Amino acid sequence: MAPMSCCCSPAAVRRRLPVLAWLPRYSLQWLKMDLIAGLSVGLTVIPQALAYAEVAGLPPQYGLYSAFMGCFVYLILGTSRDVTLGPTAIMSLLVSSYTFHEPAYAVLLAFLSGCIQLAMGFLCLGFLLDFISCPVIKGFTSAAAITIGFGQVKNLLGLRDAPRQFFLQVYHILRNVGDTRVGDAGLGLVCMLLLLLLKLMRDHMAPTHSETPLGVRLSHGLVWTATTARNALVVSFAALVAYSFEVTGHQPFILTGKIVEGLPPVQVPPFSVTTANRTVSFAEMAQDMGAGLAVVPLMGLLESIAVAKSFASQNNYRVDANQELLAIGLTNVLGSFVSSYPVTGSFGRTAVNAQSGVCTPAGGLVTGVLVLLSLGCLTSLFPYIPKAALAAVIIMAVAPLCDPRIVRTLWRVKRLDLLPLCVTFLLCFWEVQYGILAGTLVSGLILLHSVARPQMKVSEGPVLVVQPASGLHFPAVEALREAIVSRALEAPRPRCAVLDCTHVCSADYTVVLGLAGLLEDFRSHGVTLAFVGLQVPVLRVLLSADLSHLQHFPTLEEAGGCSRVTGDELGQPSVPTPCRRRPAGQNPGGREGQTLESESGELGDDGGTVCALSGPLVAGSWFSGL
Repeated sequence: MAPMSCCCSPAAVRRRLPVLAWLPRYSLQWLKMDLIAGLSVGLTVIPQALAYAEVAGLPPQYGLYSAFMGCFVYLILGTSRDVTLGPTAIMSLLVSSYTFHEPAYAVLLAFLSGCIQLAMGFLCLGFLLDFISCPVIKGFTSAAAITIGFGQVKNLLGLRDAPRQFFLQVYHILRNVGDTRVGDAGLGLVCMLLLLLLKLMRDHMAPTHSETPLGVRLSHGLVWTATTARNALVVSFAALVAYSFEVTGHQPFILTGKIVEGLPPVQVPPFSVTTANRTVSFAEMAQDMGAGLAVVPLMGLLESIAVAKSFASQNNYRVDANQELLAIGLTNVLGSFVSSYPVTGSFGRTAVNAQSGVCTPAGGLVTGVLVLLSLGCLTSLFPYIPKAALAAVIIMAVAPLCDPRIVRTLWRVKRLDLLPLCVTFLLCFWEVQYGILAGTLVSGLILLHSVARPQMKVSEGPVLVVQPASGLHFPAVEALREAIVSRALEAPRPRCAVLDCTHVCSADYTVVLGLAGLLEDFRSHGVTLAFVGLQVPVLRVLLSADLSHLQHFPTLEEAGGCSRVTGDELGQPSVPTPCRRRPAGQNPGGREGQTLESESGELGDDGGTVCALSGPLVAGSWFSGL
């Protein structure tokens, strides 16, 4: 009964329904700002949705079908006031790669992706996304931007029948560039120029203040609205030009063509599809989509959560990653019932939302209603939109995703990170899933190598002190053994050693076996290996293993002060003074474990001479097992 009451507590309900946290405090000022932001995002998403459907290889209306469900779901479940869910360039490219330009496959992929994302949210598996490193993400997004942008060059030049594979597409365009349609190329270039100018105006607008005259503020607001809704303005301008030529009976542009009018039907996602020859079952459809069932939901989550965290850090609030998983998962599941393909958080539209001063996720309600109105009332105008204008919108939208500066940054910060970046970037031109998988694998190998060969701080002197710079795990046992044995036991005169475990927070069975063998090696050479700074979990493991001759001390000073100092205090070579073991029960001062007491002539238990822990213990240098 207790778990049920805990799950139904007010705090738990507010955590699962974030709308309950801000709705009671909703104000008229918030309403005004949310209306402005919702309209701005709506005017941005409508032309983008039509364009992204082209990237996904689907009829244009499917872009709009995918653009409204996320607005309503995120209103209830979202934890970021800025994020907008809907079709994006990268997600459209992934859909194109796995659904064979078949709407039924795309809708089913949305349903299955949503189920996977919901399961991850309920199981709190959002941490799995942390294993996809930033270089992999940058490599993928840069390759995707180039692939998407170059894929629209055919529409910009008015070329037909271009293949979908990137390298074949490049060859086809270069071979047929002489067949460029002047009308499409001219209109596309004009649209790109207008979009660039409007973006530059938007980026360089000076902010207004309360003391600014009313006329100036009104003109500033008008210009701001026009530049924010630049996609809608440019596409409307191109459609007007195309319609003017249509009236005269001469059409120099390739148009979008007929679009199914009206709202999408509410129906169960297609779990089978009938072709001219046969019926493809659900199992066959899932098998055909293959790796897409893993790549699409993971990349959708990664993109959405990355956007949410980015704007949360900018605007000083927190997002719940697992709650975001639930929001995007439910969006995809419900969206599949209205013929949506997989969606995620859009960085560009989220930026518009944030810059518009949105206060709550209620801004998405306005955006969703605007998309539904366009489906219900404006679909008769969409066929006059030239494909070259939509190509210009896509190219200008994905251009910022390709960031060549990351190469210089990684070269300066850590050059090894260039390896997963380059592997991901190059292989994504072949197949997206291979690029992401290979880049993640390379990042994982780099991580494992650092775990297997950790850096260690070594203090040379009469007593060798070795301090691993990070945790000690089973792949690193041999590197640690080699570092200690080569410096302490294989030297002309074997010497004592201290293993400083200050940074070691866990130990597994393989580590215990390795340390047991190391202790035995030291014992056979007649010298001592002591441990310092053992944390409670590690100490518990070592004591449970009942290691013989285990000696441990809280600090280096206590380890060095347990016997009389011999030789030069500055660390010059000296003959070690023999010492004998003192059981823990006879330890003065209550030190943990066993200590060493110097007494010339005494022998260890095995008859070997045991040296004193003496000399400088702290000064040292770092080396890596690489």
